[in-house]
Amino acid sequence: MADETPENEEATEQAKAAAADAAMALDAIEAEAAAELPATDIEAAVPVPHATAAAQAPEGPAEPGPRPNRRKVREGIVVSDAMTSTVVVAVVERVRHPKYGKTVQRTKKLYVHDAEDTAKVGDRVRVQETRPLSKLKRWRLTEVVERAR
Repeated sequence: MADETPENEEATEQAKAAAADAAMALDAIEAEAAAELPATDIEAAVPVPHATAAAQAPEGPAEPGPRPNRRKVREGIVVSDAMTSTVVVAVVERVRHPKYGKTVQRTKKLYVHDAEDTAKVGDRVRVQETRPLSKLKRWRLTEVVERAR
């Protein structure tokens, strides 16, 4: 190491003192927050150990929590359950006519993967978009909203 000048030593000592003050302030804040928690919440009352600089994640645009699910969700009526682990669901969509402005209904048949064969004809079901499962199947059954009477 090169010989240290008095200015460098003084700057180093000031930096160490500032770091110690910051650590003491953080400990005081954690102790105050732990005192405010109810006694029943033991896990939250335990102070979290400080993360080292090497263990911290790199700075950047990080998303909090899991990534958002952008898959389409539709609701429709089961019109066929003749196939194994597949049902056909009719989804009715209301759209305005581009030229005349009248609301019209468009029905689309979706082939839906139903692994447990729970849906029967006439059931109202909720389906979600998924990866291609076969030539026509691109949807999976998420729940049976209402059973047929």
